[in-house]
Amino acid sequence: MTCHMTPEEFRQHGHEVVDWIADYWAGIAAHPVRSRVSPGDVRAMLPASAPEQGEPVSAVLADLERVVLPGVTHWQHPGFFGYFPANTSGPSVLGDLLSAGLGVQGMSWVTSPAATELEQHVMDWFADLLGLPGSFRSTGTGGGVVQDSSSGANLVALLAALHRTSKGATLRQGVRPEEYTVYVSAETHSSMEKAARIAGLGTDSIRVVEVDAELAMSPRALEQRLERDVARGFVPVLVCATVGTTSTTAIDPLAALGPICQRFGVWLHVDAAYAGVSAVVPELRALQAGVEWADSYTTDAHKWLLTGFDATLFWVADRAALTGALSILPEYLRNAATDTGAVVDYRDWQIELGRRFRAMKLWFVVRWYGAEGLRAHIRDHVALAQELAGWARADDRFDVVAPHPLSLVCLQPRWARGVDADVATMTLLDRLNDGGEVFLTHTTVAGRAVLRVAIGAPATTREHVERLWTLLREGHDWLANDFAEQQAEQRAREVAERQAAAEHAAAEAAAAEQAAAGQADAAAAAAPETEPSTEPAAEATSGTPDTGTPDTETPTAETPTAEAPDVETPIAGTPDAGTLTVETPAAGDETATQAGAQADLDVTAPADPEHPAR
Repeated sequence: MTCHMTPEEFRQHGHEVVDWIADYWAGIAAHPVRSRVSPGDVRAMLPASAPEQGEPVSAVLADLERVVLPGVTHWQHPGFFGYFPANTSGPSVLGDLLSAGLGVQGMSWVTSPAATELEQHVMDWFADLLGLPGSFRSTGTGGGVVQDSSSGANLVALLAALHRTSKGATLRQGVRPEEYTVYVSAETHSSMEKAARIAGLGTDSIRVVEVDAELAMSPRALEQRLERDVARGFVPVLVCATVGTTSTTAIDPLAALGPICQRFGVWLHVDAAYAGVSAVVPELRALQAGVEWADSYTTDAHKWLLTGFDATLFWVADRAALTGALSILPEYLRNAATDTGAVVDYRDWQIELGRRFRAMKLWFVVRWYGAEGLRAHIRDHVALAQELAGWARADDRFDVVAPHPLSLVCLQPRWARGVDADVATMTLLDRLNDGGEVFLTHTTVAGRAVLRVAIGAPATTREHVERLWTLLREGHDWLANDFAEQQAEQRAREVAERQAAAEHAAAEAAAAEQAAAGQADAAAAAAPETEPSTEPAAEATSGTPDTGTPDTETPTAETPTAEAPDVETPIAGTPDAGTLTVETPAAGDETATQAGAQADLDVTAPADPEHPAR
């Protein structure tokens, strides 16, 4: 096994690997969706050092089954409803295999012209399929590129915006974090804040814009923040609007935000990582009306469009700002084609220098499914999500807590009074995930825990959604009954405790009364008796005592005084054990510094008439 794998050996073992993948897909539903290993279990099954001698592929595949597979959470499972989908498909895997086999390093046009030009062409195809503005096509002022992730796309968009805003000064002098500002909403993905950190702006440059009742960025609030920051001497750099937020798929109103950004000269970046690909369906394009105002736009084919990670589609309306921020040309990368300016070198469109032939798998996917196949995939999942939402609305055990225009539905279980709703919801989530048939994740809406149901795996059908709905109801009923039993037991314990306390108090009172009576008897018995007078009547007047025996005894009774029982005096200054101090957390991810810097903004202003609070 110390020699290179020959083409014939590759053919043989390649068949074995493809067969293994096909068998895995065919039997994936038999696996628990979420891995059940504990931390360290996988490493404990691996040898401490690398093998000294090579091993056959059969041994590797055996350990794939024994070691790796138990530690896999199955994102392609039909019961996977967590996070957002991370799709792949047969055509995508085959395209990736070809990309790996070709081994192209596509950093420049000259290093593989086909890698660059196929990517340009496929990105233009997708711009057409998604209904994006003409400026995003390679034949216009901008163009598209396949990035590694939307997190990376958000970063390069910010760098391009900084380059444009500073007129290139950031290349020579770096950023001025005390001057530049970036605008997000409380629902914006955390990668935008990470981008600000990496770019050198820091978290304090982030302005968190208020959202409306549907969790979409408020244009009115954005305008107020921009006006206030400009008046204070800040320079707004970028506004990140989201089409399909991670928590609930809220849609920021691009058509209203765009003109505001243009008036202030601020870069409008649209993060449509999950939802953007839905625009292949013409009737869903209205969700991102106003996209023509965008300076940059990103969406992930590797989430919901049947293409394996990594395949982020990223466009800019003005490629000069992007390449101006990222281009650097050492002598060892110079070539005649680059010097003419007639070609695109994608190394200038991304952070890293090298790049894989990512467009190959996209090309395969589009060629296999066609536009209609992609539309059918999206439509089917949207229809399933709407059906699930309808079932939940008709059931008094669940609430649908946010708009659900696409394939994500947020459900909030209802619980009886006296039950901690968040604890109960998270307990239901754990019960479902521990069962192995489905996997869900959660978020918070208005500070309350809710369940996210994200439909998108290629193998998911109506049958799987129905099964999820059954498990949700069964789990809710089981927990509700359990909570009711616990409450009944608690009430019984409280009644018993009160009865026992009353009996104890009565017994103590009786004991105290008995003790008091006993003390009185003891005091009477201990008092000294007075001897009666024995003087004869005849000598009574003479005052002479008579020691003889009297004729008549006249006793004198002395009434004793009973002692009061002891009473325990309370100790002054004893603290009340029921008094608690509750710390109120800051809202969202906004830091205390950010909140303090913006506290005087008028957040009570009338709502945007186009997006009133509901």
